[in-house]
Amino acid sequence: MTTASTLPTGTPTGMLIGGEWSSGSEQLDVVDPATLSVLASVADAGVADGRDAVGAAADAFPAWAALSGRERGEILRSAYELMTAELEDCVRLIVLENGKAWSDAMGEARYAAEFFRWFSEEAVRIEGGFREAPGGDKTIITDHRPVGVAYLITPWNFPAAMATRKLAPAMAAGCTTVLKPAEQTPLTALWVAHVLERAGAPAGVVNVVNTSQPGPVSEAILADPRVATLSFTGSTPVGKILLSQTAQRVVTSSMELGGNAPFLVLEGADVDAAVEGAMVAKMRNGGAACTAANRFYVHASLVEDFSSRFRQALAAMKIGPGIDTGNELGAMVSVDERDKIAGLLATAEDEGGRIDAVSDAPGDGAFIAPHVVHGVQHGSTLTRIEVFGPVAPIVTFEDTDDAIRMANDTEFGLISYVYGADKGVGITVGRQLQTGMVAIDRGVVSDAAAPFGGMKESGLGREGGFHGIHEFLETQYLGITW
Repeated sequence: MTTASTLPTGTPTGMLIGGEWSSGSEQLDVVDPATLSVLASVADAGVADGRDAVGAAADAFPAWAALSGRERGEILRSAYELMTAELEDCVRLIVLENGKAWSDAMGEARYAAEFFRWFSEEAVRIEGGFREAPGGDKTIITDHRPVGVAYLITPWNFPAAMATRKLAPAMAAGCTTVLKPAEQTPLTALWVAHVLERAGAPAGVVNVVNTSQPGPVSEAILADPRVATLSFTGSTPVGKILLSQTAQRVVTSSMELGGNAPFLVLEGADVDAAVEGAMVAKMRNGGAACTAANRFYVHASLVEDFSSRFRQALAAMKIGPGIDTGNELGAMVSVDERDKIAGLLATAEDEGGRIDAVSDAPGDGAFIAPHVVHGVQHGSTLTRIEVFGPVAPIVTFEDTDDAIRMANDTEFGLISYVYGADKGVGITVGRQLQTGMVAIDRGVVSDAAAPFGGMKESGLGREGGFHGIHEFLETQYLGITW
């Protein structure tokens, strides 16, 4: 059982600009949400620091872009090996500053490291094209080149995985980077940057600015003509603000935004399998995931059985500080986040939902127990808002077409979950769902080798897979007469 709450030895607390770690003139406190105590104070970057980071990345770009794919890939591979060897340090940082359970943090850390391995291999597999034009008058050659300086903004819920999912493809493509982690969870991102530095990333290729002023700092960075692309993971409202800023200079953007994932349990589905999948889809990361199952649509013939078994599984979870490896549900990232979830539950009760707190949460820290909400009507608040916590609203349906309609009745379209009588039913329904990803008889689909992204207001572009590196590449066409 792990219980020590100290930071790993050598954890950076400065900002990284041009290969130099700086404490800056201001400090930002990082709080452990399980104890509400201050873990560390990190450098708090201002607008000038953001501009300096862009300058360092711009200076480093020509030499980094000129390296072969193999050379860049070897650095990423070394980062994968270093991160894997020191995985528990990464896990400890995630748990301490984010609050999630140790097992969730371990899953994230392994997933995060895999992006370094995957894109170390993709760095040497960027394909071009060579073909004769249909008219026969020329040869068409297509080539790809790195776009330049990439600005990367990551959220607090997956502080390691969101950093590596952006840094790895950007670096593999030949881009240099400025990473701005969430102010609640900067320590993990700084640790990842230190891993890359030790793996051989040259000065200026990876720059990190932690800040309590994300709006002004991001606005200044995006206004800088040396910045070529933005990759953002976060809420849809913030994404829209950033898109309006990138539009001023026509900066390319990739965005993974909010979700409102439906979890469909169709007539004839295996209830045991559906409950097992629901526990992963809903409770991974304590429900604080854009991919979390947000609303459950259960066939009338199964709703009583499913609800009862799901409740039992939730009630069996042990709640407490994530640093204790025996706990399965940790704290929310902050008291504000906990209170937001409690407010949504109060709203659901006002709208006629029957609130069932399946267990008790510790009184200290940003903890909240799992809740099942029965009798929820489609269109009510819990079916429209991304809860981002351990709350499971259950809606009953009788007709599959009606379930599909309700699942699609949202401006979001990141992921759906489907449990049906057989795989054919799952695929048939899955292809009618308006989401970028569909999990069929599974509670999780995220994989470094798969394209992660959504439809509608859930984002632009894809991360991971063969597609991920192309978010950081420009396509150039050469027309040649031989």
